[in-house]
This record gives sequence, structure tokens and C-alpha cells, in this order.
Amino acid sequence: MKTKITLLFTAVFFLVNIYAEAQKIEPKKKVEEKTTKRVDKKIDKGIDKGLDKLEEGLGGLFGKKKKKNKTKNEQENQAAHTNEQVAKINDQAEEEATPALNWAKYDFVPGDKVIFEDNLENEENGEFPSRWDLVKGTTEVAEFGGENIIMFRGGNPMIVPYLKNPGKDYLPEVFTIEFDFYTNNHNTFQVYFFDKKNQQVNSSYKYLSVSYDGLSLSPASSKIPNRGTIENQWAHIAIAYTNGKMKAYINETRLINIPHLAFDPIGISLYAYHGSDNNVFYIKNFRLAEGGVKYYDRFLQDGKIIANGIRFDVNKATLRPESMGVINEIAALMNDHPEIKFSVEGHTDSDGEDASNQTLSEQRAATVVSTLVTMDIDSNRLTSKGWGESKPMDTNDTPEGKANNRRVEFVKK
Repeated sequence: MKTKITLLFTAVFFLVNIYAEAQKIEPKKKVEEKTTKRVDKKIDKGIDKGLDKLEEGLGGLFGKKKKKNKTKNEQENQAAHTNEQVAKINDQAEEEATPALNWAKYDFVPGDKVIFEDNLENEENGEFPSRWDLVKGTTEVAEFGGENIIMFRGGNPMIVPYLKNPGKDYLPEVFTIEFDFYTNNHNTFQVYFFDKKNQQVNSSYKYLSVSYDGLSLSPASSKIPNRGTIENQWAHIAIAYTNGKMKAYINETRLINIPHLAFDPIGISLYAYHGSDNNVFYIKNFRLAEGGVKYYDRFLQDGKIIANGIRFDVNKATLRPESMGVINEIAALMNDHPEIKFSVEGHTDSDGEDASNQTLSEQRAATVVSTLVTMDIDSNRLTSKGWGESKPMDTNDTPEGKANNRRVEFVKK
């Protein structure tokens, strides 16, 4: 046993001596080798970390190399696709950030009694419009798109309604004004709320300015921009005044909403600011109407609602967009009072043949019913009927009388 232990110690001692001799012989070499290994290990770790980050941020080192190998066309296609996606995202973000406005939200309701209207019926091209009076400049009837229109050209033209006793206040406490306006060259058209020919006022700064990109009311407010523009197209302008409060619209968008107007409207003047032969203005379908009682109060009082603010294309049953103010109010009334049922009844003026007017009135009433049904009004609560020209509520001898006779009535069932 002792012999084995002695041999073991001898062997260990011998190996230690050999190792020590080796260290004595090449100590510098050993240090270099060990140092190199440790440095290599650190470098490897650093490279691994760098590659991990590249893979996370750039989709991988090999993916990036693959992109470099793409052809120029492929790279351009990829860039175009990326730009398209970004544009879609931007458009979507803009749509989500901007409230959508459409005729379904239109809340303008025209007055229920027309007191002045001019649809330029039977007017001669090139003549001054007979239902107006001239303040200054040159204004003529012209044809635009197959329709008669009023053209303002030359001398900063201005016109006023041709009425009896125009020097008096002829605007009621509740009234609406509507007309269609065509603009080009960034024209500014002004509606003065007094008659500049026949009425004397302390200040001339009482008007609404209409332009291709918005409205402004002087002196009550500054320019209110429209969403988008109405340049080189027809736009419906609507103004509502109720006991000191004024609202104004371009198409379906309400831009002016003044709770306490700084002046009392007493008349109307239409002014083509800077109008000339090289800067013409066009309007059509002007209507001034007196307002009335709220729809529900009318229903309770009379058992029916008379609505001449529902408009159709000439000799057609096609509903015009500006009619949606009235129809929206009727739908809201029926939603608030589910017990109400209506017979929707169409009426025409006396122009045209009796049989044609009868058919037209029936078709128009049916159009109103179908529109309400699309707005989730139960069809069982609505019927339609046409009376043609058989039940006039006004004379057919004046444009205003005809306008009052062209109506839709909502009669209690």
C-alpha cells in the first residue's frame, strides 16, 4: 500500500515539474494565447448582440441583403406600394378626424309661406329680370345649362326685389332666403339685409358675403370657411332668421350660427361685388318665405303640416337635396311621437295638363313616403295620395301663389 502511494506521489511530482518547466519555457506564448481567446469571446458576444438588434429593427440581416439584391424596378414598385399605403392611412386618419356632413344632417327648414319668388319663368334672354329693380350696374336674364338664370355683369351690379311699398320693412320676424349661386374666379356675392334703393339705414355693414370657399356675416362675424370649395359649380345658399337669430348654409353645411344678430333685417339687396364683363356672377331660384309655427304645434293645431320646402326637379318626382331639411324634421317628429301616422299628399300648381299634374302629384307623394321609409319610419304609418291642381291654397296668377300651391302636406290619419 505504501509502495503504491509513493509511486502516485512520484508521478504527480514528475508531471508538476514538467508543467512548470513548460511554463518557464513559453510563458509569453501562453499569455498571448489566453488573451486572444478572451478577446475573441468578447467580440463574438458583441457581434451576436449587434445581429440581434439588426434582426429586430430591420427584419434580419439576410432580409436586408436580399433587398439589396432586388432590381431597380422592384425597389421602385416597393416604394410606390409603401407610399400608397401611407397615403391611405393619412386619408383614413383625416376622415376620422373630420366630422362628416351630408344632406341627411341638414336642418334648414324653409318658411311655409312664400312672399317673393323668382324662377325666371317666361323671361326673355338678354332682358332685365322683370321681378327685380336695378340699383346700379348691368344685370340680365341669360341661359345656363338649359335654364334661365340672372347674370350680373358690369358696373358692380346690384338689384332689389320689385315690391309694393319697398321703403317699409317687408321682412317678417321669422323668414328664410334661398337661392342657387354659381361662382368662378373666386367671386364674392353679397346679400344685404336692407333695400339699398328704397330704405335708409345708418350703416351699410349689414350683409352676408358668399364666396367659393365660405361665408362671412358683417358686422357679426369674420370669414367662416367651408369644407372644400364650391368653385365652378352650383351651390344652394340658405339663410334662416328667427327673432334675432340667424343661420346660413352652403349646401348641407351650416357655417353661420349667430344667436343675437347686431341689426334688424328690413329688406333685401343682391350685390355682385366687383362684377364686370370679365367677372360675371349667376344666381337662380331665389325665394323669400315667411316662417311659421313648429311642426308639432302645427300638427296639434291644424291636424296637418303644410311643407312647400320639399322640392322636386321640374316636372319630375325626383327629390332635390335641399328638401332634406323638411324631411329630417318630419322623421324626427315621427320618431319622437310613435303614435302619429300621416297621409302624405302631393299638390301642384295649375301649369300643364290636369291629368299630368294628377300623376305627378301622386308620384311625388310616393317619393316622400319611400324616403321616410329608408330613414327607418315604419311603412305602416304612412300612405300617399295625390291631388294634382284640384286643391289650390293660393292664386295661380303669381309666382308666389304657384310656389305656395306646389306643396306636400302631412295629414293626420
